[in-house]
Amino acid sequence: MAGNIVEKIDNSVKIRTVLASVSDKSGLEGLVSGLVEINPHVRILSTGGTFNRIREILGDEWKKNLEPVSSYTGQPETQGGLVKTLDFKIYLGLLTETYNKAHQDDLSRTGAVPIDLVVCNLYPFQETVSRENVTSEEARANIDIGGPTMIRAAAKNYLRTAVLTEPSDYEGFISQIREVGGDLFLAQRFSFAQKAFAHTAAYDKAISGYLAKCDPEKLSSLYSFAPSE
Repeated sequence: MAGNIVEKIDNSVKIRTVLASVSDKSGLEGLVSGLVEINPHVRILSTGGTFNRIREILGDEWKKNLEPVSSYTGQPETQGGLVKTLDFKIYLGLLTETYNKAHQDDLSRTGAVPIDLVVCNLYPFQETVSRENVTSEEARANIDIGGPTMIRAAAKNYLRTAVLTEPSDYEGFISQIREVGGDLFLAQRFSFAQKAFAHTAAYDKAISGYLAKCDPEKLSSLYSFAPSE
């Protein structure tokens, strides 16, 4: 049997560390401002354009709450943002179990921290392929890898981690945690996990549906082939 069978968890988890990486940046201002208002010491790890948008929201004091993922992991983003969050420290933080001594030892060994909240939505694959005359290369470039992996990890570990995939949920989320001083409860985390797996399932279905319609024989017209050695 794969994985660990967990028996002891915390019903409520305070949001101390957030991982944010979104394609759709709508609603971020209200979410970020609310998180900082509720917990002035909240730590937000972020990437690329999301980092830049959150820095704008936080203004001159952004360093109090915001940190680039590359600074946290010690690994720079690859060209084009191809690899940003696929890192052991990130996934240890997402999947760690509070009462698992081995996990806690790993956190200490690596300098990682538990990640309490993930805010993530994915590259606009469906919007891209709905455009007229879109090429399969443009579609391929909009297949998100790190985002679905991050969402699935957080959703799997609803035992202590919450995940937001829809900007329309931000306002209600902030209202919920404000009422209880910044805590998230198991039932809430589970409901977000349900949404998260539906989100990634729909995304994968859209990709597989598009690829099924593509003609493999026409792919060679999109690329230049390197000379054979």
